[in-house]
Amino acid sequence: MSKTLIVMRHAKSSWDNPVEDIERSLNERGRNGATALGNWMRTLSLNPNEILCSSAERTQETGALLKLTTSMTLNKALYMASSDVMMNHVQRATGDTLLIIAHNPGIGEFAERLAVTAPNNPRFFNYPSGATTVFDCDIDTWDDLKFGAATSTQFITPHDLL
Repeated sequence: MSKTLIVMRHAKSSWDNPVEDIERSLNERGRNGATALGNWMRTLSLNPNEILCSSAERTQETGALLKLTTSMTLNKALYMASSDVMMNHVQRATGDTLLIIAHNPGIGEFAERLAVTAPNNPRFFNYPSGATTVFDCDIDTWDDLKFGAATSTQFITPHDLL
């Protein structure tokens, strides 16, 4: 059996307002980028049946702008989480296609550690805002997922789409 994991960093956030980091929203470029990512996902028929999302404003806004039909499960533990924490949450997932939306440096490290081979794109290693990697995982349950065992099939950033 195979499962699909979509690993996404939130879209470009705003630094214009003096708010706590967790309360920062997306800027205009980020809103456009998140919308473009949602369109790209629909074009590829990437329809997650489970979405894990950091509780930060910018991750929630990114998820909403994707305009997917699946509701998001917000999780404070994913805010600025390490790759190990992310793995623990993914391993408890139940859907066949899972999307996780979180923050760097953890989300980029998570993607790097998952990949059998990194995508042929130098931007993968700094995982910019909105970076999204699609992984094919040859597993029966998410609990079977291990680092270094997922095959990256797609890598894209909003910059590639706009």
